[in-house]
Amino acid sequence: MNIEMIQQKLLEKIHIDHLRINEHMSKHTSFKIGGPADIMVLPTTVDEIKHALTLCKEYSIPYQIIGNGSNLLVRDKGIRGVVIKIAENYNAVRVEDNIVTAQAGILLSTLSKKIMEYALAGFEFASGIPGTLGGAVAMNAGAYGSEMKEVLQGATLMDDKGNVIYLDRDALELEYRNSIVLKKGYIVLEAKIALQFGDLGKIKEITNELTQKRTTKQPLHLPSAGSTFKRPPGFFAGKLIEDSGLKGVRVGDAQVSDLHSGFIVNIGKASAEDVLNLIGLVQKVVRDKFGVDLHPEVRIIGEE
Repeated sequence: MNIEMIQQKLLEKIHIDHLRINEHMSKHTSFKIGGPADIMVLPTTVDEIKHALTLCKEYSIPYQIIGNGSNLLVRDKGIRGVVIKIAENYNAVRVEDNIVTAQAGILLSTLSKKIMEYALAGFEFASGIPGTLGGAVAMNAGAYGSEMKEVLQGATLMDDKGNVIYLDRDALELEYRNSIVLKKGYIVLEAKIALQFGDLGKIKEITNELTQKRTTKQPLHLPSAGSTFKRPPGFFAGKLIEDSGLKGVRVGDAQVSDLHSGFIVNIGKASAEDVLNLIGLVQKVVRDKFGVDLHPEVRIIGEE
């Protein structure tokens, strides 16, 4: 792959300020881990997203779509090809009556504050979930008994040929940490959220209560990718890990959090290899002790 040639092609429709070459992914993940990406695109419009995508397809260049990197582990060798980061450059939001329409790059925390200004209720659960709206739609993110599928009305998506389509909630096939977005490799461009008008004081009270729970029970003071494992049917991953005697266990600077065993945290200069080895260790011990297979919730990408 000729990096300079691809860069020039991208610059035909994307401003140079929105391109990065040999960009270290540790700058773009909440884990603070990850080797360099050959090219990173920070699009501001649908046309820029489409240009980058169709160019990758035309020249058979591998590409990755990421948001804020809050559920992401990038391997130490980095990423070959193009990373399209849909985040802070693509985060407009508008509110009409009880319907909120927002671009995929907006942070859930930012969106929650905007929604609160209109005294709209039902989105409080998402206020502390790290990451972008696009990622939340793709994986049907949830917390404290609620999920995105309860508030989503529909989403505007781009397929791998650059076509823009709209799917309503049912067509999105939202299920536990999965959706048609992940199954088909779609890109989330925009989402519509339907809420109810409520009491602003009560909305703030619920939001503050959930924030308090997170700050006291989750290791938010250390870099991580959130919950490391999906919830196995009938169990809680964190409890299985703790009951296996793994709380505080380390591989290099990767550690099973001593505050919440469902999190693996970076306590210094952990490498992706450290994290992957610790994930493997946790999986083996839990399987041997309880006969339960743990599957990563964190998305693992990059050159092996």
